[in-house]
Amino acid sequence: MSPDLVSELLRQLMKEAMILTAPVLVATVLLGFVLTLFQTLTNVQDQSLTSVPRLLAVAAILLGGMPWFLGRITAYAMHLMGDLHRYLG
Repeated sequence: MSPDLVSELLRQLMKEAMILTAPVLVATVLLGFVLTLFQTLTNVQDQSLTSVPRLLAVAAILLGGMPWFLGRITAYAMHLMGDLHRYLG
């Protein structure tokens, strides 16, 4: 494999990883911002107030988005397997 091919494979891999993790990361950042704002405005300093909703949000997004996540991963794997002759020879 040439260095150009390796860099192209890594670029595709990083792109797919960012696409797959973006919904979870964006949701947790926005939820964290809203919860921190709520804590600041109400002077409530309970740690479970921030941890539990974030965990529930991540679990809900992962469960709700599982068909989409699996579809993207499967399409990427099929693309890699379809071009396997290009990588080996």
